[in-house]
Amino acid sequence: MPNPAANSAATTVLEPRKEFTIRGLIIGIVITILFTAANVYFGLKAGLTFATSIPAAVISMAILRYFKGATIQENNIVQTVASAAGTLSSIIFVLPGLIMIGWWSDKQGWLHAFPFWPSFGICALGGILGVMYSIPLRRALVTNSDLPYPEGIACAEVLKVGAGEEGHSATAAAENRAGLLAVVWGSIASAAFALIVATRVFAGDVVQYFQVRADGPKPGVTGFDFFLSFALFAIGHLVGLWVGIAMLVGALIGWGWGVPHFSALDTGSTAAIADLANATWSHKVRFVGAGTIGVAAIWTLLKLVKPVTSGLASAMAASRVRAAGNAGSLPRTEQDIPIGQVGLISLACMVPIGYLLWNFAIISGCSSVAASCSSC
Repeated sequence: MPNPAANSAATTVLEPRKEFTIRGLIIGIVITILFTAANVYFGLKAGLTFATSIPAAVISMAILRYFKGATIQENNIVQTVASAAGTLSSIIFVLPGLIMIGWWSDKQGWLHAFPFWPSFGICALGGILGVMYSIPLRRALVTNSDLPYPEGIACAEVLKVGAGEEGHSATAAAENRAGLLAVVWGSIASAAFALIVATRVFAGDVVQYFQVRADGPKPGVTGFDFFLSFALFAIGHLVGLWVGIAMLVGALIGWGWGVPHFSALDTGSTAAIADLANATWSHKVRFVGAGTIGVAAIWTLLKLVKPVTSGLASAMAASRVRAAGNAGSLPRTEQDIPIGQVGLISLACMVPIGYLLWNFAIISGCSSVAASCSSC
């Protein structure tokens, strides 16, 4: 005799769950616009951006719990869409510099500010390549990662708690409400402090420059800038303690040794103390930081060779299982876009990217600069 409970359980398991929905897409787009604006602002102001997946997941769960039939998969779609805010903002590290030196302008274009369609093409192609690269990199950086708590795993844990999985069902609503309240009250506190600073009731920035003894033919100069911002406090909370300590050590090396040392060697300068300190920081010390970042990037790429190779091998193995007609035996987390299609789409994107690079080199004058340098 059939067991009704077993049939009910089977029906529950096999019932499709909402994942890619219109409401999830709209919520993700709205969060992306807001977080991209915040990321661009603070990236240009402080040179620091923040990952948006975890706060987006918290906001998504707090909103979707008021809708019927919301699932953890739908919340995952929202945070996945919103995670684009962290990657889109990275354009601030390239285009502002090109605009300032006059190489990214379109005076004949309809916007009279910057070339719209090349910019659109760069963002679109970069987004497509990002999705393609995330398929093998997911295994390398999340699934098989030796990091103690990578962001992908952290976001998954946040989603599980909010969805009431793994014994958290009794506290899921409270966690969602507390997360949303933290975001709301943080925004109110930050806005109130910014208003107080703007009205000069309280000083939000204390700057001082002075001379110090240094290993040079004259005294060096240095200074400090204590800039208080609730938004920067929030970014510091998101990046974590050790990243903050690394930034503090870098600032101490830069202003405690770099600026005094190089400014003392600049015997021909007659600039004021503040101007000399800022010029030394901009033209000497920052290049040391840029070199450090370059070495760290190369070292990170070298360390990623092995996990990326294993990720590609795992993706190819899953593709062979799918080609053999056994796709149903693969776990849900292994049902990616076939790695062959990933390779073809990535190669197809290289053609317009090559054209954009060539076109940019022509219209910006980079080709003439390169030609003049090669003739030197």
